[in-house]
Formats: sequence, C-alpha cells, structure tokens
Amino acid sequence: MSKGTTFGVVLIAALAGGAVLWQMHNQKEISRASAAVAVTAPQPAAVAEEPRDSGARELKEMADPAADAARRAAVDAKKTPVAADAGSPLHAGETWQYSANISKLSSVANLRLKVAEKRNFLGKSAWHLQAFAHTENPFRMVFALDDQFDSYSDAATLVSMQYEMHLNEKGQTVDSVQRMSPGVREPAPANAIAARVLPGTRDPLGMMQYLRTVDWAKTPGVRSPVYDGHKLYDVHARLLARGEPVTVPAGNFNTLKIELQVLDNGVEMKDAHFILYLSNAEARLPVLLEAVMPFAVARVELVKAE
Repeated sequence: MSKGTTFGVVLIAALAGGAVLWQMHNQKEISRASAAVAVTAPQPAAVAEEPRDSGARELKEMADPAADAARRAAVDAKKTPVAADAGSPLHAGETWQYSANISKLSSVANLRLKVAEKRNFLGKSAWHLQAFAHTENPFRMVFALDDQFDSYSDAATLVSMQYEMHLNEKGQTVDSVQRMSPGVREPAPANAIAARVLPGTRDPLGMMQYLRTVDWAKTPGVRSPVYDGHKLYDVHARLLARGEPVTVPAGNFNTLKIELQVLDNGVEMKDAHFILYLSNAEARLPVLLEAVMPFAVARVELVKAE
C-alpha cells in the first residue's frame, strides 16, 4: 500500500466510516493480540522504549526530591495538549448521515457519524464518538461490510484515550480495542491493546471533531499527531477559503475550506490530497470530504443532519 492510502482511508472513516475503501484496497486483518504496540511517531519526535532498569531509576529519583520534581515537570510538559475552543460546538446526540461515492460509483456506502454522549472514562470527562459504515447494493452483493468505530476522547482537548474498530466484512469479524498510552508504559486491560503514542495524539474521530472546535477566524492552521489504529501521522490542517459554496444532498452550505496535509515520518505524502468543508456557522458541520488517492477519488457528502 502506498503512503497516504492508509491515512486517507481512515480519514474518510473519521468523517464517515471509510473502511469501505480500506477493505477494497487491503484485506489484511488487524491483529487481535493483546500485547503492547509501539507505533511509529512523526519526526522529529519519537516514541522511546522504557529501559529495562527504569523501575530502579524511578525509585532513585523518588528518593531525591529535586530529581523527582524535575522528572514530573518534564512529564507534565509533554502531556500538555493543544486545547480545543472553549465554545465547543459538540452536543450529545448529534448524528450525521453521509453517502460515499468512489470514482464513478455512486452511493457505494451509507455512513453515519455520531456524538454519542459525554461520560466519565478512566476518571476523566470524555466524548464517546462513533462512526458506522454499511455498503449498499449492488456493491454489497460482492462486498458486504458493516463496520463500527468508537472513540473515547478527552472532553476538553479531544485527545484520544481509547480507539476501537469493530469490523464485520464478508462474514468475518475483527475487533480491535486500543488504549492510548502516551509517553510511559501503562498496562492495558485484558481485552485491549496498549498503543504507545505521542502526548496529545488524537484518533481520526477525535481529530474530525477537534477541527470543529477550532476558531478558524483567529487560527489559520493547527497540527496534531493522529493515530489511525495502525500508524501515527502528523496532520496539518490549514484554512484555504472562507465562504466557499458547497452543494450536497443535505442542501446548500457556505463553508470553510480546509486542506489537510499529512506527514509520514516527517515527509509530506505526495500521492494523496484531502479537502474538508465545514459549514461556516457556529455548528461547523462536516459537510463534505474530498479525497484524491492513488486508487480512487472519493467524495463523502452530507445527506442529513439530526
């Protein structure tokens, strides 16, 4: 699979369940192993493995108050994420229906994105975000797909706490539950994988909602590490135009046109291009995603907002 393809597919999943494209292009299953997963980090930062004598070192630092204070300050600094807009447009129960069109194929899948609820997760206030994807006939006759994605993201920053992929494709099911573990080794529960990521990492669903919280009148661009369940990317979002007219099945919208630049290990992907359109209103609805990738051109259009 070429660079850009993996992220592009999961980016569409962030808007509306792009496992449709993922599975059309790549039939590899996600590992069900419960061992910790070390993911590749964007450059120049890296995810460092803890040395084997880390426990002894920490005990020594704890015995030295000055060293322990310095260590804690360094850890806290690394954990400080980019904050979301205080006037967040997210509301529990928000649901959006989408239609995915790929190249010359119309309505390949029906897709749903949902802000399920705000709840306590691991002792913190978190948004439970969901995406669902179902292939449509006649494509469904050759590729039946019913996938679900779940994200538990920090309510203030939308930094990922846990990302889940529940895939049901051609009668085969795969479940992947990944607990985000930034910076240090944190044991995952028995039914999850520990994914060691950079502090401030978002998953695709959280990243999509985070872009809604940005005050684009004051901020021309933002960046964030994004973990797609397989790999860690560095994503730059840049406002290209304000007041861009867009027509989708849900109606006519005045939008914010946002370009998404994706870096893999510090190198910009050249074989994929993504443009996201958010409604230029307080709700900042995800109206349209256009993705140009090596194997397909995708257009994910808003059909209905509830």
